[in-house]
Amino acid sequence: MTGTTDTIRVVIPLTIRRRNGRPKILPPDDVDSRNGRTQDPHVLRAIARAWSWRRQLETGAASTIQDIAAAEKVSDRFVGRMIRLAYLSPSVLESLVITRKPPAISINDLMAVAELPWAEQMEVVFG
Repeated sequence: MTGTTDTIRVVIPLTIRRRNGRPKILPPDDVDSRNGRTQDPHVLRAIARAWSWRRQLETGAASTIQDIAAAEKVSDRFVGRMIRLAYLSPSVLESLVITRKPPAISINDLMAVAELPWAEQMEVVFG
């Protein structure tokens, strides 16, 4: 056995993508874990905050976006942009929150999608 080595080399083709400015390592596409992709916890948190703020406005717990911004110690512009996530179509919200299907776009782009008609949102969000 001279000339042979006892070393085994394993190559796993991983993909590194930037999501919201942070590098994220994704497994190969053929790995059966929801197509190798999982939901970004930042998306879920952003949607939860948007719905919380929407409920505060609807119930009268907060009368303006400025009230929410002051309570959360963020800018009113930030609240105004983020709250749009609470107005995504029910089918998009179901896919994001219940089935945990990751979006093909960033959170910033997701906020802009909320302004589109509900019939167009699924195609834009999930490609």
